[in-house]
Amino acid sequence: MGTVTRLLRAAAFASALVLAASGAAAAPVTWRLATGYAADTFHGANLRQFADDVRVATQGDVLIELHPNNSLVKLADIPAGVESDRIPAGEVIMTALVKDIPIAGADSVPFIIDNYADARTLWRFQRPGIEKALAARGLVVLYAVPWPSQGLYTTRPIASTLDLRGMNMRTYNATTARIAELIGAHPVDVPMTGVAQALAEGRIDCMITSGVTGTESRAWEHLKYFYDIRAWFPKNIVIVNKARFEALSQAERKAVMLAAHGAEDRGWAASEAASSAALRELAAHGMHVESPDFEIRQDLRRYGEKFSLEWVRATGPEASDILIPYYTYLTSTRSGGRAPAGMH
Repeated sequence: MGTVTRLLRAAAFASALVLAASGAAAAPVTWRLATGYAADTFHGANLRQFADDVRVATQGDVLIELHPNNSLVKLADIPAGVESDRIPAGEVIMTALVKDIPIAGADSVPFIIDNYADARTLWRFQRPGIEKALAARGLVVLYAVPWPSQGLYTTRPIASTLDLRGMNMRTYNATTARIAELIGAHPVDVPMTGVAQALAEGRIDCMITSGVTGTESRAWEHLKYFYDIRAWFPKNIVIVNKARFEALSQAERKAVMLAAHGAEDRGWAASEAASSAALRELAAHGMHVESPDFEIRQDLRRYGEKFSLEWVRATGPEASDILIPYYTYLTSTRSGGRAPAGMH
């Protein structure tokens, strides 16, 4: 039995003792939690388990009612909806918060993360600032879990980023457009829902997206190579209205946060498993799934340093408060994790 599970059961037992002593139970508190993502994603499964853990730990005194797939509030409107208390809780992608909370953009700084451990380290340095900024808006952070990392799909093998020059690259935001500009590719703006059609029409011959998106769009029908460059790890974050959270008893708040801690650990493991499964599926359909060679890694690291500096200059000191300790940590744990010049 895991530590979190034991603690959840202990919390449930403690809650039961409190109720028995009081002789009566108050009506349960119900939070409607909105998400723009489908219930059958690993994020959806994790949310269901989180809601169940909260119910068990509070003996049914706190219930979380899930509303997936934009069924309650559109994804873009969830942060404002939770802030205004139109809905008690919600799940959003971190980068959707950038307009109001610029440091949320650390999630989309490319080529500075090599693996899930690095991504978790970045979140450790990013989280305090995110919590502070959201608290100022009357919001509480429950947990954050990444999507699988972004990889590079191409129609032909590449030995360095120079081989991408002149190719038609799918772009969908400012970061991917900037990547296309730096490597000399032609940007072609295509939303996720249009990837399959763009591939079928031959409008793109390379793209950066996750292995999961590649399987969903049957990328193997048009693109033959996948390079696991792990460009970035975008995270979903689950938030709750601060007044709603503080209206709970101390024991209930503790139970909710303990369940959130378990959901974060479980969600990161599920993301990594989903990534591995997607890459296996790509390979099973004939794609060449490869790790980037040394030259490509060096190219991407240089781009990562450039993007880091550009992001810090655009965002300000709070960005340095994230990336400087992040790079310092990498330097202390392995060679080659140096901070870019100008960020020391």
